[in-house]
Amino acid sequence: MIQALQLLLSLSILIAFHEGGHFIAARMFKTRVEKFYLFFDFLFPLPGVLNFSLFKKKVGDTEYGLGWFPLGGYVQISGMIDESLDTEALKKPAQPWEFRSKPAWQRLIIMLGGIIVNVLLAFLIYAMVLFVWGEDKLPMTEVKAGITASDSLSKSLGFQTGDKIVTVDGKTIEYYNDLIPAVISAKQIVVEREGKQVNLDLPVDLIDKIATNQKASLLPPRIPFYIDDMNDTLLNAKTGFKRFDKIVALNDSVKVTYFDEWKGLIKDKKNQTITVTVLRNGQEVKIPNVKVSAEGSTELDFISSIKQLDSLKEMRLVHTDYGFFASFPAGVKMTFTKLGQYIDQFKLILSPSTGGYKHVGGFISMGKIFGSEWVWEDFWIRTAFISIILAFMNLLPIPALDGGHVLFTLWEMITRRAPSVKFLTYAQYVGMAFLLLLMLYANGNDIIGLFK
Repeated sequence: MIQALQLLLSLSILIAFHEGGHFIAARMFKTRVEKFYLFFDFLFPLPGVLNFSLFKKKVGDTEYGLGWFPLGGYVQISGMIDESLDTEALKKPAQPWEFRSKPAWQRLIIMLGGIIVNVLLAFLIYAMVLFVWGEDKLPMTEVKAGITASDSLSKSLGFQTGDKIVTVDGKTIEYYNDLIPAVISAKQIVVEREGKQVNLDLPVDLIDKIATNQKASLLPPRIPFYIDDMNDTLLNAKTGFKRFDKIVALNDSVKVTYFDEWKGLIKDKKNQTITVTVLRNGQEVKIPNVKVSAEGSTELDFISSIKQLDSLKEMRLVHTDYGFFASFPAGVKMTFTKLGQYIDQFKLILSPSTGGYKHVGGFISMGKIFGSEWVWEDFWIRTAFISIILAFMNLLPIPALDGGHVLFTLWEMITRRAPSVKFLTYAQYVGMAFLLLLMLYANGNDIIGLFK
């Protein structure tokens, strides 16, 4: 529910600003806007089906409303073929206030208004996040014990626990935060293993393997075993463990340094009772009568948060605070970095050999990018990223998207010939049909995924 609410709020903000970009540009050139709607007042993309709004009020020439179908929103601009597919007015002579009577360069700006606002909004959100909370990065030099390769995916790619990442496609990764985005589209990784460098060739369908193995955690840092808060219903909740206890030994004689070592040792102790040695406030404390379940688990929650490990001085995050004015160029840089990473992943989806197209998701997938707890810093970071996605996707040259209108307008500016109303109408039908199929496919993938 928290994820759904975050997604709804995020989309509401972004849609309102996107459509506001079109609205402001249209009014700037004295073009009449007949409707400004957050969400659709029809079953998108079928403009004649289930037409009703939850709220509407006309102010001047514009009807402002809240639609019932929360897939997007729209502004209906006079003299333009849009989502409503209302072409009756186009049969009459063009009026000065209509979109079609404006010069091509003005129409181009009106069509780009939403995209421009989405990009500027991402700049602003990232800048304010950096100004308010600063930025934390984990240097690769702090991943001293290398990565953990305990799941089947990492092992199938050739990784071993303790591997230290040297280069990704020949480039040195400075911060762990940038590792996974780089790996997803990489062809080769060089790791340091037992003092030697080993080349690992990554499969072309890596993104498919990652999406298929959703429970796998790709290349997490190797970490020690610190006890986290424990639910009272867990197996060893009342055995004597305290939060921030660091497990260092099993049955006195077996030393434990990392969490992955513990998991391996416990598997051989099924249905047994063991003694665990922990480091607490600098002193070793023995905890007897620790139970191991039939599945080989002690049900002890561990700390995996890098921020918490930083507070425990196990890994040192680099924290950067930004002043108000310094946050803006940093926000611009972050926006273009995230845009570049998204474009790289989008290319993988378009390539059939990667298998990425199998995992195109809809609203459920979008909701999953938000956390199960409402943390405002995380909410705004994800909202900024979705704003970048909306800007990029709307720029695609597909009829019914802003990019389709931009393409036709650029064609007119180059050839000095405007596409006919009939052509634009049919193009809009084709574009909306394509979007409908894409929507059904993406959300169908989500629904199927619920049953896997």
